[in-house]
Amino acid sequence: MQLTDQRNQRELHGEGPFLWIDGLAEADRTEAHARVAAGEVEIARLETRENGKAIPCPGGLLHHWIGTAFVPGATLQQLLDVLEDYDRHADYYRPDVERSRIESRDGDHFRVFLRFRRTKIITVVLDTEHDVQYFRGGAARAHSRSSTIRIAQVEDAGKQGEHEKTPGDDDGFLWGMETWWRLEERDKGVYVQSEVVSLTRDIPMGLGWMIGPFVTSVPKESLKFTMEATRRAALRNSSVGRGAPAKDPGRQRDRLRGW
Repeated sequence: MQLTDQRNQRELHGEGPFLWIDGLAEADRTEAHARVAAGEVEIARLETRENGKAIPCPGGLLHHWIGTAFVPGATLQQLLDVLEDYDRHADYYRPDVERSRIESRDGDHFRVFLRFRRTKIITVVLDTEHDVQYFRGGAARAHSRSSTIRIAQVEDAGKQGEHEKTPGDDDGFLWGMETWWRLEERDKGVYVQSEVVSLTRDIPMGLGWMIGPFVTSVPKESLKFTMEATRRAALRNSSVGRGAPAKDPGRQRDRLRGW
C-alpha cells in the first residue's frame, strides 16, 4: 500500500500520466480510448514490486486492479456529486452495497459506512468503515484516497440473530482495501479511474472449490461493477441537468446539515 501510494503521488505531481490508459503503448492506447468511448470499462491487473521483486504475503492474497470509464456529456462536479453522495451509495451501487451512510464530514474529508454483500457460490456480508479524502487539481481534475479503517464480517445478515464477527477473527474474505480515484474532464465528458488494492486470506487446502472463486474473482468483478454503476449514475445526473431544473436531494441534505 505504501509503495503504491508513493507511485500515485509521483504521478499526481506530473511524474507519469494522470490516467493509466494514457501511458499505454500507442496502439493499445488508441484501442483503450475507443472502448471506453463506446461505453465499456477498461480493466487491468497491476502489481506493485519492491526493488523489482514481488512483495511476499504469507497467508494472504493481494489483489490489485485498475479500471477506467468515460462519461460523455458529464462534468467533473457531476461525478464528484455521485462519489461524495455516500448516503445514496446503496441506491447507486446495489446489490454490491446494501447499506450506506456518511458518519462524519469535514469539508472534503469523509468517514463513511458501507455494508457490502457479495455472492460467488457463497454469500459474504461485510460491514466496513472508510476514511476518504478528496482533492481538486484545478478546474478539470480531482482525485481521492480511501482507506478501510474497520472491516467486520456479518453472520446471519438480515435475520433476527444478525451479528458481527470480531474484526480479524473471521473468514478473511476482506482484511483491507485501499482505493485511489482520479477524475479528468476532457473530450466533452469525464474520465473516471479507480485503482484498488485489497488483502484477503489465502485459499485453504481442500476449500478451493468454494472459497477460490470468491477471493480470486470478486475483486475484479466488483471493480467492473463499481465503474459501470458510477457511469450510469453520472449519466442519469447529467441527463437531469440538461433537462428541466431538478432539485438534488443529496445536496439539499448537505445544506440542511450545514455542510
